[in-house]
Amino acid sequence: MASRTVSWLLARSLSSSGPRSALLPRGKKLGLVSRGGIHRYNSTAAAAEEPITPPVTVPHTQLLINGKFVDAASGRTFQTLDPRTGEVIANVAEGDAEDVNRAVAAARKAFDEGPWPRLPAFERQKILLKCADLVDKHNDEIAALETWDNGKPYEQAAKVEVPMFARLFRYYAGWADKIHGLTVPADGPYHVQTLHEPIGVAGQIIPWNFPLLMFAWKVGPALATGNTIVLKTAEQTPLSALYVARLFHEAGLPEGVLNIISGFGPTAGAALASHMDVDKLAFTGSTETGKIVLELGAKSNLKPVTLELGGKSPFIVCEDADVDQAVELAHFALFFNQGQCCCAGSRTFVHEKVYDEFVEKAKARASRRSVGDPFKAGIEQGPQVDSEQFEKILKYIRSGVECGATLETGGERYGSKGYYVQPTVFSNVKDDMLIAKDEIFGPVQSILKFKDLNEVIKRSNATRYGLAAGVFTQNIDTANTLIRALRVGTVWVNTFDIFDAAIPFGGYKMSGHGREKGIYSLSNYLQVKAVVTPLKNPAWL
Repeated sequence: MASRTVSWLLARSLSSSGPRSALLPRGKKLGLVSRGGIHRYNSTAAAAEEPITPPVTVPHTQLLINGKFVDAASGRTFQTLDPRTGEVIANVAEGDAEDVNRAVAAARKAFDEGPWPRLPAFERQKILLKCADLVDKHNDEIAALETWDNGKPYEQAAKVEVPMFARLFRYYAGWADKIHGLTVPADGPYHVQTLHEPIGVAGQIIPWNFPLLMFAWKVGPALATGNTIVLKTAEQTPLSALYVARLFHEAGLPEGVLNIISGFGPTAGAALASHMDVDKLAFTGSTETGKIVLELGAKSNLKPVTLELGGKSPFIVCEDADVDQAVELAHFALFFNQGQCCCAGSRTFVHEKVYDEFVEKAKARASRRSVGDPFKAGIEQGPQVDSEQFEKILKYIRSGVECGATLETGGERYGSKGYYVQPTVFSNVKDDMLIAKDEIFGPVQSILKFKDLNEVIKRSNATRYGLAAGVFTQNIDTANTLIRALRVGTVWVNTFDIFDAAIPFGGYKMSGHGREKGIYSLSNYLQVKAVVTPLKNPAWL
C-alpha cells in the first residue's frame, strides 16, 4: 500500500498533462515571464487569492499525559501558524521539563505496572489494527490538519501520507505476535535461550516535514514490541499527532502508554533526551541537533539513541538515460514536499553528453510546477513550513547566484503572503558551492556535470552525509557498480522516494545511526536477554 501510494504521486508527476490542467490554461497559470534568459514567476494573481478555508477544526491543543488532555504545568501556550498566511491557527500547550517529568512518570508506571507489556501479543495486535481502522475512517480530517499546519498539498496528505500511516500500523501489528528469541546450542549440558524483551520507556522526537509518517515510523515498532512512549512533536506542527493519539485511546490503548508533549527543543526536547528514566531515545531532524540529542542521551543514563538525520543525496543521470523520464524523476526527487525531505535528490549529477538537454528540460519542468494554496486541487507545491525555513532557502539561493552558479528559473518569493518559494533551478554548480554542500531543505535543484562513473562516485561520496541516492540508467552493470560504490543507506534505481513499510531507512556517516521501518526497526525497541540453565542427565545436547 505504501509503495503504491507513493507510486501514485510519482505517476501523477510523470503524467504529460499533470495536475496543471485542472488549474489554468497552459502557459498562463503561473504568469511566467522571461528576463535575461531566466524564467521568472509573476505571482500577483496568487497574492490576490484568498486562502481556502480548511475543512476541519482544531480539536486538541493540550498535552496528552496518562490518557488525558491537560494544560502545561506552567500554563503557557505557543502559536502554531498557517504557512499559507503566517496567521495563527491555534494556541497550543507549551510543555517543558515539568511536563516531560509528568509524562515519563506516566509512561514508567504504564510499563512497570500497567497491562500493555503484559498483554498477549495478539491483543496488542488487535488494538494496533483498530488504530489503523480509525485513521482510515478519519483520513480527510487528519490530512486537512496536516496540510493546514505544515503546508504540504492536501492531495499528498490525503492520498499518500495518511494511507501510508495506516499501512505502517497494520505492518507493525503483524509483527506483534512474531517477536521471539532463539534456542542456542551450548558446549556442555546447558539449556540456553534468548528472550527479546521490550526496552521500557521510549522517548521520541519527531520533525515537522512529515509529522504523521515520522509518528508512525517511531510509535509503530515501539508499541508492537510492548513499550510505552513519550513523544515530543515539532513546535511547527503539533496538531496531527494530538488528533491521532486521541484515536489510539479510542481504539483501546491503555492510559500512559502513549504520551504527547508539544513544546520546544531546548526545553521539552532537551528534558526528554536527558531524562534518567527514559530507556531509549529516537530522533529525526537535523544533523546538528542530532549531535546534541546524542550527547544528552550519553551524559544522562547512556540510553541507546536512534538517529535519522540530514542528507545531501546524489541523483545520478547516466549518459544512456531517457532524458525526458530522467528530468521528471529528478524533478520529483528534489521538489517533492516543497523540497523539505531529508533524502531529497538535491545534487543532480548529469553526464556531460546529456547535460545541456537535461538543463533545458529541467528548467522548463520547474517553470511549469503549480504553486499555490495546498488545499486547491492539482497544486504540486505549497508554502515552506515557516518564516525561518523560508528565509534560509532564499539565503541559499542568493549564495548560489553570488558564487557563480547559473540561475535558470525561479529564485524569488512566490506571492506576497505566506512562505511560498518559486521552484528554482541552478546549472553550472560546482562541488565547493554551499548549494552543493549544505542541506537546503527547499525547492532548489542544483545540476552538476560529470564525465565518467569513477568521477561521479568519488564526488557523490565526498560529503558528510550518506542517507540516500538515485541512479538513472538503462545499463544493469552501471547500476550495479553505483549501487555498491555509493556510501548511502538507500539507493533507488530508476525510481525515487519509495517508502514501503517493510523497507528499512537510515543513513551512513552523519546521516544517522540505526534503521527505521521494516524488521530492522524492531531491534531499536528490544533488549536481548540470554538465559542459561543446567541440564541433568540430558538425553541429547
